[in-house]
Amino acid sequence: MRADPQSFDRVLSSMCTEPHPVAREAAERFLATNPGDPATYPTVAEREERAVSLLGDVAGLDDPAGYVASGGTEANVQAVRVARNRSVTQVPNVVVPESAHFSFEKAADVLAVELRQVPTDDDLRVNLAAVHEAVDEETALVVGVAGTTEYGRVDPIPELAEIAHDADALFHVDAAWGGFVLPFTDHDWHFGHAPVDTMTVDPHKMGQAAIPAGGFLVREESLLDALAVDTPYLESTSQATLTGTRSGAGVASATAVMEELWPDGYRETYERAQANADWLADALAERGDEVVEAALPLVAADVPEESFEALRDEGWRISRTASGELRVVCMPHVTREMLEDFVADLDRLG
Repeated sequence: MRADPQSFDRVLSSMCTEPHPVAREAAERFLATNPGDPATYPTVAEREERAVSLLGDVAGLDDPAGYVASGGTEANVQAVRVARNRSVTQVPNVVVPESAHFSFEKAADVLAVELRQVPTDDDLRVNLAAVHEAVDEETALVVGVAGTTEYGRVDPIPELAEIAHDADALFHVDAAWGGFVLPFTDHDWHFGHAPVDTMTVDPHKMGQAAIPAGGFLVREESLLDALAVDTPYLESTSQATLTGTRSGAGVASATAVMEELWPDGYRETYERAQANADWLADALAERGDEVVEAALPLVAADVPEESFEALRDEGWRISRTASGELRVVCMPHVTREMLEDFVADLDRLG
């Protein structure tokens, strides 16, 4: 029996969403193309150059370099790889907040670097004093997060950049989820706000591109030299990406949707998502649940275990933070009606 794709009408935990119609159409047109071989597939290669340029607009970088990756994990691995390959230390270390995405654990394992995880403060942002203490002469990379996956927090990016560069380390910002909402906030988070070296920002999350479409950006194109390998049997002579064959569908969809929505459409998406998050946070607080302030369109709240499991049994796709709070991400597919139905079910089941 042929299975239909899952409906999004009860998905509240995912940081991916339904692709925008223009992203769907572009993805289908470019299904058989491979930007990993740009000389053979020049049209999608041109689309990727355009995507990188648009990502630079989003991330405050006038002359960006980089590429469309498979997602945030690959981009974060590449940031660690750049730093490791440029380091003169035998086993360099990478300093990350405990709130960082688990992809950094994968990167440390694959690349044989030491991962130093430092605690967050009372506001769930990285503790700067702990970063100072963790950084030393063997630090190759310091990481800040702009939109944490559990609480939507933005680390103090300018201060982290200063710590990193004082230690002669590179500085990476993981804005995989936050990158398409933060331009419409007052947060300091991007290349224009601080001397960021590398950044992860994913069009297939709040950007509404088709999966896979992550983004890896570098301030200086020379940073990509640390990743380049020779490709003797291809028409192009070298490759800085992690994977060889890549999705032309992802590249084309990212370009199409950014051209369609940047900036006004994304601003409207953010404002609607933030309003939904604020509404949900207020509704849960009114029920007596302890709620973490929704700094970005993500709500975390203490909900009893039995209520959480009952909601899952009702078909709601929800998740918990590491500390056990209910976690709801107000992605573009999440409507006020969905949230009203969710709270009504919580009242009925709780």
